[in-house]
This record gives sequence, C-alpha cells and structure tokens, in this order.
Amino acid sequence: MMTNQNQKQIKLIAIDMDGTLLNDQHEISPENRKAIKAAQEQGIHVVISTGRTTMTCKELVDSLSLGTYLITVNGSEIWNEDGSLLKRELLDTEHVEKMWELKNKYNTYCWAASVDNVWREQFPDDISKHEWMKFGFDVRDDEIRQKIKDELSKTKALEITNSSPTNLEINATGVNKARALADVCERIGITMDNVMAIGDSLNDLAMIKEAGIGVAMGNAQETVKREADEVTATNVENGVAKAILTFAVK
Repeated sequence: MMTNQNQKQIKLIAIDMDGTLLNDQHEISPENRKAIKAAQEQGIHVVISTGRTTMTCKELVDSLSLGTYLITVNGSEIWNEDGSLLKRELLDTEHVEKMWELKNKYNTYCWAASVDNVWREQFPDDISKHEWMKFGFDVRDDEIRQKIKDELSKTKALEITNSSPTNLEINATGVNKARALADVCERIGITMDNVMAIGDSLNDLAMIKEAGIGVAMGNAQETVKREADEVTATNVENGVAKAILTFAVK
C-alpha cells in the first residue's frame, strides 16, 4: 500500500531492471518511460542499478537517455555520465573456481560475469585467466540450493544475494547496490536520504533499506516487501511509474 512520502526531498531515483523497470517481456513500458522523463525534467537523477553487465543492459539503458551514472553487476561496477568506468570490484579467482566445482558437484545451472563476457554453462578452460565480478546459480531444488548457500556462507569474502527466489548471486564481500549508490551520492553531493530506491529481489535489499524511500515492487520477494517503506504495483502494472509519480515528481 503506497502512502504519500513527498515530504522527503528525492534528488536521485535508483531503479533495478529485471522484475522492476522491465515487464515480463523484458521491455520498458511507455508509462515507465514517461515517468522517468518527468523526474528528469524536475532535475532528479535517475540511476539504473542492476545485476546485469553493461553488455546485457546497455541498449535498454541507452534508450532512456539518462545522461547520469550507471551501476551494474550488483554494484561491482560504477559507470560515469560519459560511459567511462569509474570503479570496478572483482571476485577472487579461487572463489570462482570453488563455485564452478559446486556447480558440477550438484549439477546445477550457472552463469557468471567476467569483465569481457557473460558465461552461461560453458566456462573457459582456465578460469584464472579472466577477471570475474559475479557468479550465479539457478537451482529449483530448495534443499540443494540451501546446501550451496551454506557452503558459500563459510567464506567471509563473498556477498550472497539473489535476483529471483530460485537463484543465488555471489559478489565479493561489500559489493552491493547500496554501497555503489552511496558512492554516486557523494559524487553528486547528496545523501542516501535523498534517494528513492525501487527493486524486487535480495540484490536490491541493501539499497531499499538504506534509501530515504525504499520501494518494493508488487511482485517483490516477501523479505523485500517487509523491509521496504512502501510497496508499489507489479512490474507488469507500471509499478515504477506509479512510485515515481507518487513519491518523487511534484
């Protein structure tokens, strides 16, 4: 249920992509585009904050003509207004090798993001020759997924979230969307209290909790809804547009 929190001065809107900005056809609706444009016209920064790499989000992000910062790979990368890389944080290769072993041990689907590629099932012969940012498992079996999570949780150097109820997403410890957003806020000269963050999954949870207004999508995981300040409509009901027009655009 959304209430009016317009007393907070929103200067930056951080928006997740999959399950949030994008509908189930992985498209940005005209309503969401219009609301984003309205926010921009009021001088509000609109920052996409996604688990995707630039390779898999650039075309969609470019279509919005945002002209501001971009956060990718769950906060592993921050990109400047001109598209240049500001910051990148990597996973240690030994951890990626361990996760590849777990994938084979439990015969699960996996993917991973290196600096130069998105790998799905077919991994390079020599993992150590690449720079890695994220590893992901998709596991339908709850018991096996929990076993993998328990095993990975033993390693303090890993940050474990998800982008859907059946998957696990692993970044280096300390890498999350909230930390990346705080960096962007410092560069702009605002605080996290001036941020509205919108998302649906555990990889959005940190930014939703730390933002001045944290908004969960109507289709969000229950944990995210419980922690959010507000819950908007679903990603197929223009929930992003409704949140922007309710809380940010005067």
